Amino acid sequence: MGLQRYMTGVAIAALLAGSAMAQTAPPAQPAAAGNLNPAAEAAPPPAAPPAAPAFQMSDGILVTVNDSVVTGFDLRQRMLLLIAMTQVQPTPENIPAIQQQALNALIDERLQAQELANYEDLVISEQDVDQELAAMAQEVGASPQAYNEFLIQGGIRPSTLREQVRVQLGWSQLVGGRFQSRARVSQAAVAAALRQVSEAAAKKQYLIGEIYIESARVGGQQAALNGANQLVQQMVQGAPFQAVAQQFSAAPSSTRGGDAGWVVEGTMQPALQQALDQLEVGQLSRPIPVEGGVYIVYMRDKRDGAASNLVQIKQVMIELPETATEAEVTAATQRLETLRPQLTCDTMLARATSEQGLLGADLGEADVQNLAPQFQQVARSAAVGSVSTPVRTPLGVHLLGVCGRRVGGAEAPDAQTVENQLFRQNLATLGRRYMRDLREDALIEYK
Repeated sequence: MGLQRYMTGVAIAALLAGSAMAQTAPPAQPAAAGNLNPAAEAAPPPAAPPAAPAFQMSDGILVTVNDSVVTGFDLRQRMLLLIAMTQVQPTPENIPAIQQQALNALIDERLQAQELANYEDLVISEQDVDQELAAMAQEVGASPQAYNEFLIQGGIRPSTLREQVRVQLGWSQLVGGRFQSRARVSQAAVAAALRQVSEAAAKKQYLIGEIYIESARVGGQQAALNGANQLVQQMVQGAPFQAVAQQFSAAPSSTRGGDAGWVVEGTMQPALQQALDQLEVGQLSRPIPVEGGVYIVYMRDKRDGAASNLVQIKQVMIELPETATEAEVTAATQRLETLRPQLTCDTMLARATSEQGLLGADLGEADVQNLAPQFQQVARSAAVGSVSTPVRTPLGVHLLGVCGRRVGGAEAPDAQTVENQLFRQNLATLGRRYMRDLREDALIEYK
């Protein structure tokens, strides 16, 4: 809830201060990803929030969600709040997308509120809401009174935001309490994720923001593309990427303001990879159609890979000089081949000290690039925990145990960081499934 609170607060406080992040486009170029630059600070935004747009819609019942109703007034209030949070300026072209997003959010909120009512012990008090709103204001240097005044000036009743915050707090507690045990991450999963990070160390990596418009939720692929084009235009004109992602994106990263973190070259869909290859840091892509929807990507940073790839090596060796005969090398190799199936990283050193003619050593953790050339291929490609086939060097014949591998450098995540990330991902996935089940079981009727 904290990051979502921050994104909402930033959008409103920026309008209050009249200093939202300016985003403009460079001179016209061919229509390809990477031509837009939302980070360029050129044209300042309006000094005051625009007048509330006059939406033409009935105040009667628009949708029934089980035994709850969504009225035209409810929808208009949510549209105004969405506009205030995202700073997307309403136009004849984007009003349908804003309306659809607001309606989807209201339906989900009604379903969440109905589900929360089944848990009598889960109560969000007025004090809880007050504290959350005060924290939202404090984090961006505004007061709760300034928030209220801004909402009123924009035609929004403060109760609209209070109800949204109330349901968000309750839903977050419900999902966390219900699925915490199922979201826990095994040590095997953490180890696997660390291995993936290590294997990706030499590849290009991109720190991106993402917005995903799901075609099924907005009326089809063409509607998704039209909506994405409108959002790109609005972000170029000043709407903050994070706030737009939070309100419009269907990707799991929407709760983090579209922050998809570092992604590795070759792990994205071809259309997205092509955009990543073309985008420069600080640039915003044009809409990227994919199966099921449309993406917008913001390139926050990129790098060629981690500074180092660290590996833990143990060895058992038979000393042989460079002048050793072919027969001596063959005999040593055969002896180590016979011994190899019996060895593990845990037993290598003890076995070497127990047999005459063998030497054992723990080489510790080293950068792969600093190892002997004959060792580097094993260090890079062998599975962690495996023992290599015999390797010949000028010093002798070696068996190498690859006992650990990790990314080096300041950007390398530790096990606790990876575990926390996986836990949040699991919890978000379970929460989305929960909402999907509620929608499938609900009786939703459009009037």
